Amino acid sequence: MNPDILTVIGIVGSMITFAGYALSNLEAGFLWLASLGFVINWFGDSLDGTLARYRHIERPKYGFFVDHTVDAFSEVLVVGGIGLSPYVSLEIALVALIGYLLVSVLVYIRTYVDGVFQISYGKLGPTEMRVILIAFNTLVFFIGAPVIRLPFIEIAVCEWIIGALAAILFFIFTYSTIKQSIELARIGE
Repeated sequence: MNPDILTVIGIVGSMITFAGYALSNLEAGFLWLASLGFVINWFGDSLDGTLARYRHIERPKYGFFVDHTVDAFSEVLVVGGIGLSPYVSLEIALVALIGYLLVSVLVYIRTYVDGVFQISYGKLGPTEMRVILIAFNTLVFFIGAPVIRLPFIEIAVCEWIIGALAAILFFIFTYSTIKQSIELARIGE
């Protein structure tokens, strides 16, 4: 086992998640496959760097580059799968993807600008996102995908949940960007 194999395991997990969501059009039970994919992705994605550090085989530039390009690809697979499921429209899923990618860009820029590699904001990071989506899958499997009907609009609860996650990501990006900009202006950097 080496870090590159763990990275591939993470990608395979994302592909399984994508397939689980896409196949949930046939049967809601495929949401369990999507959740299994999240666990496999977490295993590979979380341990590749840890194993490299433990074995003293770090390649900082290579590791940073590969890890984060693979993360972006995995995000597209996962959120694309959510958008192909019968529970969330592709449009809402893509807005959530934009929010996630904006926060990712913030992480990379902060790493370059001030050497701070902070992947969690407001206690929300990749692991928490996986847990939230596994909980989402579990709820949808057991209670279905309810729709709230108001006089002028129908609101799919699943879309509201993913939309709320997107709004949180946009808020984190905006707040953190403004806060960091103020700090950099204050210190004259």
